[in-house]
Amino acid sequence: MNIILVVSDTFRRDHLACYGNEKIITPNLDAFAQKALIFEDCYCSSFPTVPARADLMTGRYTFAYLPWGPLPQDEITLADCLTKNGYATAGVADTPFFARNGYGLDRGFDEFIYIRGQLSGTEQDWRHLARGYSEERGYCAPHTLKEASDWLLRHHDKKFFLYVDTWDPHEPWDPPSYYVKPYYPGYQGEVIVPSYWDYREDGYTERDLEIAHACYCGEITMVDFWFGFLMERIRVLGLLDNTAILFTSDHGFSFGEHGQFGKRRFRWADNLPLRVRAADKPPTEQPTVHRSPLHNELIQVPLLMYLPGTNGRRISGLMSLPDLMPTILELAGAPAPQRVQSSSILPLIRDEAKSIHKIVISSSPFQETMGEYSKTVDDQAREVIELSPCTITDGTWDLLYSVHGQPIELYHTRDDPGHCCNVFEEETEHARILHAEFVANLEKIETMPVYLEPRREF
Repeated sequence: MNIILVVSDTFRRDHLACYGNEKIITPNLDAFAQKALIFEDCYCSSFPTVPARADLMTGRYTFAYLPWGPLPQDEITLADCLTKNGYATAGVADTPFFARNGYGLDRGFDEFIYIRGQLSGTEQDWRHLARGYSEERGYCAPHTLKEASDWLLRHHDKKFFLYVDTWDPHEPWDPPSYYVKPYYPGYQGEVIVPSYWDYREDGYTERDLEIAHACYCGEITMVDFWFGFLMERIRVLGLLDNTAILFTSDHGFSFGEHGQFGKRRFRWADNLPLRVRAADKPPTEQPTVHRSPLHNELIQVPLLMYLPGTNGRRISGLMSLPDLMPTILELAGAPAPQRVQSSSILPLIRDEAKSIHKIVISSSPFQETMGEYSKTVDDQAREVIELSPCTITDGTWDLLYSVHGQPIELYHTRDDPGHCCNVFEEETEHARILHAEFVANLEKIETMPVYLEPRREF
């Protein structure tokens, strides 16, 4: 079986019709979902961008031992395994971390095509120039999905694995205005920079959030259009009968939920909001990382899987992004490395199991310890002055657990998916049970004592 895996960065699960949102314009993903398996309970594990992809590539819970940074040389990647098992393998990505600082996320592919343009500076200058002569394909997601479609033209007669990774709908939200105007008819081309903080404290207005969200939705619609282009190429090449196609994301984004506008809480140099910091003024203070709770709008991710010969339907059961690595290897008939910590979800698909996990853990890297420096979001090192909680879910309850005496939160996620009512004081026993499962899971994956021992406390 051929395999295509598409990752669309920062794509909120609740912005698709198949997950209950009828307002966002995604006709191609809607049509795809009608024939696909729709997974109801998929979460990211390691958070955010680079840690999530380390999980995808290794099938391991890398938050427990890796920072935002390069893969160690002894990691075995999904592409390594498939290449060694006779697959023609290729990656096409505009997500910038595949091509900088030796991160190794492109390891093992026969061919890796990096679409430049997302990074600020000379790369983005080139992208703006490209928009002038190539119309919509001058934008990154269209270019990436078009390039992936062209790769299929050259290799469709081989057994292949194609990995496609587009950073959109990640900011900067600057799609063509015709994608934005259905969501904000008076759009005049404004580009809103997120605060990565309490938006009211940083002086953002509700109109700022409305415009930013409209542009974000416009990028989703742009991704959808070009995903449709890819699907049409797949159909024309006669690949639908022998190709598994997966669509997912790494995490979501907050547009005002819990007062936040971003996916983490941090300050740029000199404790200034990003949009007022003087770019030409050398900073005098180090940027800082602050407590960043992982609520559902951040950690629940879409997962749609088209499998030839399988009728589309909804599938319940806890799973997380690391599970995709052993799942894809099982589809390919390739053995999973012994180092893999996650589980194939094919038993859920075959109705051989109701669940493969008792809990799912979502966490930023454990190496983000007090007083240390962490790279996150934009690859810039920041001093950690507050630790962030892990989120532990069993599908009914969500525990946000913090070490070092920080607040503990508990939510009944079935009744309160927006995490509006913290019931920790009233339901402490449920929190205690989830914490015990959390510690048992950390022991199972052989978490180093320096990270495990502080997390035993309750």
